[in-house]
Amino acid sequence: MHEESFAALCRSSPWRWETLRFSLHWVPGAQDRPAQPVRAWLRRPSDLRVETLRGHALYTSTSLERSRDDFYVADTLRSWLLPPGLVTPVYDDDGLVTRRPEAAYGDPVFGGGRWQAILDPVELVGPAPVPPYLPEQRPARLRSLAAGAFAKRRVWCATVEPTVRYRPVTAAHPLAPGPTRIAVDTATGVCVYSHVLSDPYAGQGHRLVVEGVDEYQLDDLFTREDFDLTDVSHHLPWRVPGH
Repeated sequence: MHEESFAALCRSSPWRWETLRFSLHWVPGAQDRPAQPVRAWLRRPSDLRVETLRGHALYTSTSLERSRDDFYVADTLRSWLLPPGLVTPVYDDDGLVTRRPEAAYGDPVFGGGRWQAILDPVELVGPAPVPPYLPEQRPARLRSLAAGAFAKRRVWCATVEPTVRYRPVTAAHPLAPGPTRIAVDTATGVCVYSHVLSDPYAGQGHRLVVEGVDEYQLDDLFTREDFDLTDVSHHLPWRVPGH
């Protein structure tokens, strides 16, 4: 694994999964108050359910219950961009993304501003490679690359040192506010671990445990009204009268 492959993995999340079930634990700095861990179900492009680890619902977001009229009448560029799943990026020989096309990127988010960057850590490397003769154009320098494991899944790790070209997806909420050790899940392209190494944010970070990828998810998960739908991904017993 080399720097170009790690950068390509960080660009690949939009094409490596459609649904994700995970638990997310925020690690506060020395002066911060701890935030409660949550469990989430996410179905791209717009559906999200968040619960406490004990099962108390905190948040749902979906496009199933709202009109799209205002979105298209707005006549902005984003109104006409296609979801990433409907456009084709440039892949390397290992199936990782070397160059991302223009598309309607962005997952539904909850809580902290770093949520989006965790699910799609492209801000660490940029949407396309930087020529080797222009290293100052890179959003971050990558150091100490290594393969490893996190929560029984394969990850690639690196120390990320942001440069003046670093632009977080969510302003004022960078995934790497300073030199930061991160781990990216090789199957999903999601940043599953971060730990800031230097002050004033030393010790901050997160841990994300992937619990399910591309599972069938019912509409009921994301709506306020229960549609009483049947989960066809599970076996349905067929009872014969008299037996």
